[in-house]
Amino acid sequence: MLDLLSKLIGPHRAVSVYAFLHTRGAALAAGALFAAILGGLLLFGRGEEPHEHEAFLTLDVLSLTAINGDLRNGAIVSVRLPGGQATSITSTEGPVAASVTTTACVEKRVYVTSGEARYRLKLPQHCTGQ
Repeated sequence: MLDLLSKLIGPHRAVSVYAFLHTRGAALAAGALFAAILGGLLLFGRGEEPHEHEAFLTLDVLSLTAINGDLRNGAIVSVRLPGGQATSITSTEGPVAASVTTTACVEKRVYVTSGEARYRLKLPQHCTGQ
């Protein structure tokens, strides 16, 4: 490698560059790899596809499980959807989880490109203010 460097940039500079690469090359390569990974995540990891709000629904609760035994930490709520199927929704927001009784206020969101529906718990005021 020293021979190649000396042909490219001259013998005196080649020794300096070779010594730098030999002592700090691994750190330099690790930094470049980290920058490439971070850049790739920023470019290609733009998150989920856009969604649109469709409706607020008041749904019957099938089961309610507090996270870590306390509703202030959130809850896992199983609800019956209008089509008859059941789904579980997790919320880590204490006030939202504490507002769930025999019914729950649920926001239905639909993804623009796939048309897939997603649900999330909301405060009851969203469902009663329609």
